[in-house]
Amino acid sequence: MTPPIRVLLVDDQALLRSAFRVLVDSETDMVVVGEAADGAQAVELARSTRADVVLMDIRMPGTDGLAATRVISADPELTGVRVVMLTTFEVDEYVVQSLRAGASGFLGKGAEPDELLAAIRIAAAGEALLSPAATKGLIATFLAQGGGSGGGQGAGATEYSERLSALTGREREVLVLVAGGHSNDEIAERLAVSPLTVKTHVNRAMAKLGARDRAQLVVIAYESGLVRPRAE
Repeated sequence: MTPPIRVLLVDDQALLRSAFRVLVDSETDMVVVGEAADGAQAVELARSTRADVVLMDIRMPGTDGLAATRVISADPELTGVRVVMLTTFEVDEYVVQSLRAGASGFLGKGAEPDELLAAIRIAAAGEALLSPAATKGLIATFLAQGGGSGGGQGAGATEYSERLSALTGREREVLVLVAGGHSNDEIAERLAVSPLTVKTHVNRAMAKLGARDRAQLVVIAYESGLVRPRAE
């Protein structure tokens, strides 16, 4: 039997945490293993509970969600932890900051219960919680307005240039399509290969680039300059 997804709830509002706990614990395939009211406590509990998924509020007093996510993402012992950012501020800048911090996705607090539960399952599976529209619109638009590495000439390009050179031609091709918001099935159709083959290329690209998940691949593709954003 597959063990349940271990979920850590992080929000400075106790009422919201209680509501999330009732929702998550109502599912047979997931369980709440802890609650935190700030980012510092979230990091401690992520380590002690070995949570699979952290539902992380962005704005909290003291250590905020972005800072806590950076710490979790940088800790080698927490490589299996996936962070889903929660916020009432659904703006482009927060999406990109969340992903750069190491989050697997982004969800507004106004999301429906089914969307929240789906987000937990998607993150636990190592997938990016970003629709193709979000990938193309939110990230590309923000970076085109100056939020990126300056057309691939800044620190991001330098940091990833050596790793990118380790990719095969097909892996680079797949990475570009992932950054374009295409699913594995769509990429498979474009390249006339099987979805399993695409998944293999994605996993190898993640390993070579040090990406935690698909969401990080998207950020790396833009930050490195491999993919150039276009203003709509």
